[in-house]
Amino acid sequence: MSPHVTIYAFPIVALSSIMTRVTGVALSLGAAGIGAAEILAGSGTTLSMMQTVGSSGFIIATTAKFSVSFPIVYHYGGALRHLVWDSKPEFLTNVGVEKSSYYLLGGSTALCGALSLFL
Repeated sequence: MSPHVTIYAFPIVALSSIMTRVTGVALSLGAAGIGAAEILAGSGTTLSMMQTVGSSGFIIATTAKFSVSFPIVYHYGGALRHLVWDSKPEFLTNVGVEKSSYYLLGGSTALCGALSLFL
């Protein structure tokens, strides 16, 4: 009998894989939303929305920057990780995959936090 979902702890590798897929979907929906806004509301709509968010205060602007940059950085990092695994299958070990999952999450969070605060 399988453990119930509420007591089962997903391994970091599974969570990393799921997050890579979720960030890919988020990027696709974000691009579609920006395209739809430009088509429906006219040229320059997204620029004015970005200026409004950017001038709305430090916390909101920083959160918005992180929310946009994290899916890009995480998904790109996940793609690079898979590219390395495809060319160097010896890196594809249980310990190596788990470590790379932590590195990907920590590195993406740190990089996006720095980008959000300083740019």
